[in-house]
Amino acid sequence: MANRKNYQKILRNTLDLIDISHKPSLLLHACCGPCFTIPFKELAPFFKISVMYNNSNIYPEEEYYRRLKELKDYIGDVCPKVTLIEEPYDNATYMKDLLKYGNMAEGHERCRACFKKRLTAGFDYAESKGFDYYGTVMTISRYKNAEDINQIGEDLQKSHQKTKWLYADFKKDNGYEKSLLIIKEQDMYFQEYCGCIFSYQNHQNRKSKKQ
Repeated sequence: MANRKNYQKILRNTLDLIDISHKPSLLLHACCGPCFTIPFKELAPFFKISVMYNNSNIYPEEEYYRRLKELKDYIGDVCPKVTLIEEPYDNATYMKDLLKYGNMAEGHERCRACFKKRLTAGFDYAESKGFDYYGTVMTISRYKNAEDINQIGEDLQKSHQKTKWLYADFKKDNGYEKSLLIIKEQDMYFQEYCGCIFSYQNHQNRKSKKQ
């Protein structure tokens, strides 16, 4: 535990070295509007940001589009000039190689495999388009392991020539709590489960037990 990296400190060190008169480009993966709030606020002064929404893990389809709409609405309110790249939704194909993990608890091998699928696709896109950096907002969630996400990003960087991984742990420095204030102020839809069919089913089971 003592040897764990402080990813938010690494981010701060990276930002300190940036010349804001020549902002580098950043492709930022976003899973939803609420998780996008604080990361964008922290990063916008330092980067030319484009946003990628490639989240075919989300189930059901209407939930995917509800989260996408919330993200679009927030971007339209606070940063309308930001480019939003939306990958096609294909949950059936996306989940094929994740079903083997079954309905295990959140935060284990299935989640890591899901992170890697989305981050690999985003990293490849960022490299192909010449982005200087690639990163994700997902570490703001209390339920997402920042070490897992950053280790995946670090490993992926080794196979990409130009684009660098942007280390971060946005839940630090009360990032999650700050995001809740923005969510309340903006009256944003705040989902109650991570996204995949397994987390959806677990959420439905918890709801039924409360009734």
